[in-house]
Amino acid sequence: MRDNYLEEFYSFLRFPSVSTDDQYKEKLKQCADWLVKKLTSIGLETQLVPTRGHPIVWARNKHQPGRRTVLIYGHYDVQPPDPLELWDSPPFEPVLKDGYVFARGATDNKGQILSHIIGIQETIEQNSDLPVNLHLVIEGEEEIGSVHLGGFLEENRDALKSDVAVVSDTGMIARRTPTLSYGLRGVTALEIKVTGPKMDLHSGVFGGAIANPITALAQLLATLHDREGRVAIAGFYDRVKPLEDWEREAWSKLPVDGDKLIREETGAPELFGETGYNSMERIWARPTAEINGIGGGYQGKGTKTVIASHAMAKLTFRLVPEQEGDEILKLAKERLRKNLPKGVTMEITTGHSGPWYLTDPHSLLGEAAQRALRKAFDRDVALIREGGSIPIVSQFRGILG
Repeated sequence: MRDNYLEEFYSFLRFPSVSTDDQYKEKLKQCADWLVKKLTSIGLETQLVPTRGHPIVWARNKHQPGRRTVLIYGHYDVQPPDPLELWDSPPFEPVLKDGYVFARGATDNKGQILSHIIGIQETIEQNSDLPVNLHLVIEGEEEIGSVHLGGFLEENRDALKSDVAVVSDTGMIARRTPTLSYGLRGVTALEIKVTGPKMDLHSGVFGGAIANPITALAQLLATLHDREGRVAIAGFYDRVKPLEDWEREAWSKLPVDGDKLIREETGAPELFGETGYNSMERIWARPTAEINGIGGGYQGKGTKTVIASHAMAKLTFRLVPEQEGDEILKLAKERLRKNLPKGVTMEITTGHSGPWYLTDPHSLLGEAAQRALRKAFDRDVALIREGGSIPIVSQFRGILG
């Protein structure tokens, strides 16, 4: 990377563009203004689109009839840097170490955005134009669910209509290995609250005479999986689309041992999951039910002999083709209500959701992307799916065609 590009990257990273905390609102605006200035300087028509939250940066070249239209998406907001004590350097003061830049947002998503911008800049410098019609849409609310991006896309549906949307918000399977991600899992969430007595009680005075909500919740959550890790909700797998033979073959030839990688990255004592699948297949192509958090009772130092009045748990379900989020929530609620222990009541609240996404990497545009990656890296391209979710991707297809 040229020194001037590295300095630009550092400048971009120094903005504490944390979208989850209102105290950073002005910093997000400054970051968006920086992008507008940069994109305008390389010859793109750029505007800052206000929303009820953080602004959207929209840039485009002069469109020519008969050319393909490419939309590149990214986000300039970042996750909170907490806990700060775990950082070896200040999160918003970039540090170059062993060939890596360390800062909040370096790989999610500012590095990818700047890579696209530099590529656009150098193409224009060398050819005085781009070979395609371009839209560059960079939002400031991805980390809080892209709450206003859908409205922006809908309002500008005709102007933004594109042949392909490019999202560089996933990972590479291995260092220096060009990677094309063609699928994402979906996600849907719910929260459970189990209630027993109307107040916290002394376990010596009342223990043994009433149900303990924390015990009841633990028993209830244990009914969601069998001993082999398979989700035990009736109908959960009915719509799941099996892996294609070519996918299993391609993934088996990837330049990384998936099981070994997971063990090394997680430090888990052993691997665990649905039988008949390796780690990568489980993460990329199989659905899950995950308990993300449990709360209830006394959490302080020492012992407090209490029977809590209630307990709660947060769950998410990762979805794969052809599962439907609403149907999975319905099945999960039925399972939970059926297995609720006696002596307690339960409230279920649904949370955020986003659909799965799958496209054909062997389509005309998929092959074009592979050729570009192969030319840039001079290596074979790894075709993978991702275990995470980017809900806005499906909106691009639904709204922009």
